[in-house]
Amino acid sequence: MSKSSRQQPLFRNQFKIFIPITTRWMDNDCYGHINNVVYYSWFDTAVNAYLIQEGVLDPSEGETIGLVVSSSCNYFESISYPEPVEVGIAVTRLGKSSVEYRIGIFTKGLDQSSAWGNFVHVYVSKLTRKPVEQLPSSFKLSLENIYVSA
Repeated sequence: MSKSSRQQPLFRNQFKIFIPITTRWMDNDCYGHINNVVYYSWFDTAVNAYLIQEGVLDPSEGETIGLVVSSSCNYFESISYPEPVEVGIAVTRLGKSSVEYRIGIFTKGLDQSSAWGNFVHVYVSKLTRKPVEQLPSSFKLSLENIYVSA
């Protein structure tokens, strides 16, 4: 892969909202930085925290849940415990039952992402696990509020 085709860090202005995350001692791996699998946990935590704060997702009592069908992450700078991070979120595609999120991991106070990726949820009936025909209007409005063109 040529250097010009390699993904580049993104900037805070490419995201709509930010969720603070506290790193934990156990997040560091034997190489002294946050292990790559933790980033995916942060993606999930931030997206669901936003939806819960908006009042459109209730993981225990709600009828609709999101299942991850695709994810990716590009890494640029190491992060280590105890650095606090902020997770930027933006919606880049909004379908009838699916949503593509752009997620950026930022060391607190820095403008350039340490990592960023994409996260695709398909929203399904909690009981049947079949895609919903249409996201509820309040849910869709919360997603439209953080929409950016890809």
